[in-house]
Parts: sequence; C-alpha cells; structure tokens
Amino acid sequence: MPDSELVKQAQSGHQEALIQLLREIETPLYRTAYYMLGNEQDALDMTQEALIKIYRHIKQFKQQAQFKTWAQRIVTNLCIDLCRQRKQIKVVNQSVDEIKQLPSHRAEKEIEHRLLRGEIEVAICQLSEEQRAAIVLRYMHDFTYQEIAEAMDLPLNTVKSHLFRAPKALKKHLSAHEEGGEGGDAGEL
Repeated sequence: MPDSELVKQAQSGHQEALIQLLREIETPLYRTAYYMLGNEQDALDMTQEALIKIYRHIKQFKQQAQFKTWAQRIVTNLCIDLCRQRKQIKVVNQSVDEIKQLPSHRAEKEIEHRLLRGEIEVAICQLSEEQRAAIVLRYMHDFTYQEIAEAMDLPLNTVKSHLFRAPKALKKHLSAHEEGGEGGDAGEL
C-alpha cells in the first residue's frame, strides 16, 4: 500500500495504518538523529520525541509534501533545537581517514562513500546544525535538494549553499585533524 494511502487511513483514525507508518519511518528518523547528535541515547530520545509528535499531529499533515519529508523535518528540528540548547558538539569516538589529498571534484563522492562507512562522523559533528542536517538528508537518505529544502523549511538556494560549503568544511576539519590540530570549533566552519 502506498504511503499516501496509509497516511489517509492514519489521518482518518485507523490505528494500524498509523502504527505501520511509524514503524517504517522509525529507522530513518533514528539515523538522522544519530548523525546529527553523535550519540545513541540522544538519538533514541529525539527519535521517540519525533514519533510522538508525528502520532499527535498526523491529522495536521498536509499531503503537499511527502510523509517522509515531513517526518524528517520534525526530527531535524528537534535535533537542531537540542544542539542549540546545549551549545556544544557531541563527538563520536571513531577514527577519521585522510581526505585532504582528494581532488576537489572527487571530495563530494568520497564524503558520500565514507559517510556510509561511518568514517567521518567526528567531522560531521563539527558542522553547523543546518549543514549537518543537509548532509545527513542528502547522503544518508538520498533526499533531493528540493526534499531537503522542504524537510528543513529552507529556500532551495540555501540548501544548495549548505551542500556546497559542508564538504569544504569537512575537508578543512579533516585536514586540521590529520595535522594534529583540533580542527577549530564549529563557528569557524
């Protein structure tokens, strides 16, 4: 059954349809929260909070956007709010491979590849919340630029800017890390 049918059923009060929608979106929401926040417990908390919001507000969902985009907007906003409240960056203790020697035209493809392998999580945590969300939605969920704009409630050109600048910031952070520096703080990115 297509998502739009499930959404219509859920909006009309069909509990099984709503539960199925929540189960389908739970893992992608967790993945987004994990890569944005950098730790399992915060990711679980934000995923749960997002699922509760979706459950409570499914009737307000307007099917102008895709359900997955709407759900990702909810979890992304929750994660951004949490980051802003804490004003600190969570760092995942994982090794970082070299990326600084890549030609610029290959950097984006290599970032996608390494993100999928989990090798640049530390660098991702150094990005601004908006850049981090854009990177996660693009490379973890294969969202189009337009879907990212809808999920983040940003103009398309702003999303393009984030996706243009984020790989450069990642490369800069990884280069500084490789040279033994701390990579600066997120404000410098």
